Amino acid sequence: MDIVYGILLVLHLIGWAIVLGGSLAGLKSATLYKGTVHGILTALITGILMVGLASAGVAGNDPNNIKIGVKLVIALVVTGLVIYGSRNSEKVTKGYLGGIAGLTVVNIAIAVLWS
Repeated sequence: MDIVYGILLVLHLIGWAIVLGGSLAGLKSATLYKGTVHGILTALITGILMVGLASAGVAGNDPNNIKIGVKLVIALVVTGLVIYGSRNSEKVTKGYLGGIAGLTVVNIAIAVLWS
């Protein structure tokens, strides 16, 4: 199961990279790229699966539930922003994309720095 957990971790990181890259790339023209939706859904689903595997004790370390809760709330906010922005492209501004990118960086920082 450690291999499955590792694959999920790689996909999770790729999903967040797509969200960050898509939001930063869209800053020039204030557009939200469609791939960003796929990236956030990949990151969200793989994150939930990784927590499930770790909580069951079959792979990974025992998760810090407070940290996971904070990361989940941020991920859900980013998911909502990305889905709303993809459906209402006229509402997407540079600040909107900056908010998505900023929350993505905060989520990455929590994952790395919170032990």
